[in-house]
Amino acid sequence: MVKPRLFRTIQHLALIISLSIMASTFANADQPVTVTHLAGSVHMLEGKGGNIGISAGEDGFILIDDQFADMAAPIEAALKPLSNGKRFYVVNTHYHADHTGGNAHFSTTRNATVFAHNNVMIRLQNDDKTSPEALPVVTYKDGVSLHLNNEIIHVRHLSAGHTDGDSIVYFERTDILHTGDLFFNGMFPYIDLSSGGDVRGYSANVHSLIERVDIDTKIIPGHGPQATRKDLEKFANMIDQSISWMEHQKSKKLSLEQIQSGDKPDWFAQWSWNFIPTERWVTTLYEGIE
Repeated sequence: MVKPRLFRTIQHLALIISLSIMASTFANADQPVTVTHLAGSVHMLEGKGGNIGISAGEDGFILIDDQFADMAAPIEAALKPLSNGKRFYVVNTHYHADHTGGNAHFSTTRNATVFAHNNVMIRLQNDDKTSPEALPVVTYKDGVSLHLNNEIIHVRHLSAGHTDGDSIVYFERTDILHTGDLFFNGMFPYIDLSSGGDVRGYSANVHSLIERVDIDTKIIPGHGPQATRKDLEKFANMIDQSISWMEHQKSKKLSLEQIQSGDKPDWFAQWSWNFIPTERWVTTLYEGIE
């Protein structure tokens, strides 16, 4: 019989390996790029990796995240009809490759200024695969605001949730919020416990997002379709119910393998997806809740 501690170790290693394989597969998948105009200068770009928020106008471009490295050319093509402005900025909402992969390209070809939280810089620097051109040029502790294209763009760092370097971006004049990976619309979220992510912190951050928006706010989630406050509230409720369920399981002194083999809420199935299926969500909850 496999000992509980060893089982958890095996589960954790399997999770890391499978997520790496899934990320590689996702990065090479054939995914079209679509651009949706939301309001004013702001657009939402969907493709491989995290959703991109765009402000495009006479002053130039601001990209909120830039997906995988191999998406740079399709993104460039999608940007061409939007603006002739020459200045170029990128804001990374966190350090994962599906949100920062285009940094090097835009830094070298567009002379882009890349903004990110201090912890994003640290994690990218500690990755041997990161080139110097991919590193942020401007880092911040709490946040920064940009004033371009007749828009005021507020970048704010939140406490540990998805990772320890999460930022959200709010377009003030058009009332549009980019949540980074603090919101996976209609899906279980990926909470990166190995990179400072925190299950309870994630829940707290999602609730803080709800307080920042109203029914008219347009929301660009890190993953999934454009959303509303109602979608965000549904997501928050799912996380809260998941935490309560796991707290009950752990109160019975059940091991991870016992929980995995036992009954789970029927509604888990509707949130499960290829990257974070139910089994991985259960593992995240178990390992992330004391």
